[in-house]
Amino acid sequence: MPPALPETLTDSEVDLLSPMLHRNGDSWTAEFRGLTLRTALQPIYSISHKRTVGYEALIRAQDPDGSNVLPIHLFDVPTSDEEALLLDRLCRYLHIRNCSGIQDQLNWLFLNVSPRVVTSGSQTDSFFGNLLAKTKLPPHRIVIEIVEQPTDDADRLRETVAYYRKLGCLTAIDDFGAGHSNFERIWNLSPDIVKLDRKLLTRATEDHKARQILNGIVSLLHQSGCLVLLEGVETKDQAMIAIDAGVDFVQGFYFCRPSTDLAQLCDASTDFDGLLQEYKSCHQVTQDPTRQLVDFFWKDFQRATALLQTGSPMAQACDVLLKHHSVSRCYLADKNGVQIEDTLVSDTGTQSLDPRFKPLESTSKADWYRQQYLRQALTQPGDLHITAPYLCVTGAYMCVTLSLCFTHGDEQRVLCCDILANASSTATSPA
Repeated sequence: MPPALPETLTDSEVDLLSPMLHRNGDSWTAEFRGLTLRTALQPIYSISHKRTVGYEALIRAQDPDGSNVLPIHLFDVPTSDEEALLLDRLCRYLHIRNCSGIQDQLNWLFLNVSPRVVTSGSQTDSFFGNLLAKTKLPPHRIVIEIVEQPTDDADRLRETVAYYRKLGCLTAIDDFGAGHSNFERIWNLSPDIVKLDRKLLTRATEDHKARQILNGIVSLLHQSGCLVLLEGVETKDQAMIAIDAGVDFVQGFYFCRPSTDLAQLCDASTDFDGLLQEYKSCHQVTQDPTRQLVDFFWKDFQRATALLQTGSPMAQACDVLLKHHSVSRCYLADKNGVQIEDTLVSDTGTQSLDPRFKPLESTSKADWYRQQYLRQALTQPGDLHITAPYLCVTGAYMCVTLSLCFTHGDEQRVLCCDILANASSTATSPA
């Protein structure tokens, strides 16, 4: 049986756990309920730096016969919260002991802590601070990972995370994007790093739309002030997806498997030069394809606005635009963004109408001022502007919008033309 924790935690708790650790050559092991515990490390890489910036510490356990015990089964062994707390601290003690002895004394050490253990402890518990002092490991080298799962005491979790931050450690949310993940925990805990669950990467590998969602999540997390780590990278294709998604750090079998040979990990490297060169080859800076659309439709817009300025009706002014196979609709707005007259829908637009979204079709007197293409046109009259692809609210389809501000009498007006996104790549071809 492991030693029982004292009812009142004291500064001597580190010494209480010390007899459970044993020196084994250049590394340390620990004993818990007849099981031998070892530290395994897996490197974490910065894509931009092209090198290791940290290691995740993972526990490896063996029974007396030398058979491996899965971590999920190891953490089922404790029969009480007190014993679970002891095992958690023993693992952290073991990891820190081992990492204090390896050559790499620069990079981060990622340590897992479950919400169950965090919230069962006290924010004033000095165990971890004493452990760092005893092992002389600087707190700024520690990243405390909080596993993404529900907890009964969100306030205590927030207080305890604040305790680790006050010590000088970084904090991370683990497995974001799986199970109970949500941005509420990001807002409540303000982690320094968010680790995305590999399920997000798996879906992005199989589905292009999921890949776009992954890129959006990374962007939102960056805007929230978090660095982003994508774990579970197992193939070259997934490594390229990670690079394209804009994540800061990567981790996974493709780069390096976890190992108990800690000295060897200091030399672990990967070919980021090759990966980044391939990414650059696939993303050469070329002429913006949207610029081609602007050039192609420029004369048609000039013709349409000239006719509108002379009092021609919308249908006549936009006749040429509406006949193009990629154009779905044309509409006119005033300087306040309010639509003038009904939308003109082309044959292409009519064919693409989905009856499920019929409540959105009528846009008479709609207000488009919130749309960037409307405001941008108003600030730069006479220039033809184009958006990136976006989801059109009038039919829930992807489109790009061309917009041009012109003068009609004494008033500014904006002529807008929507082009189906899936047709925009061939828009400059003959209809």
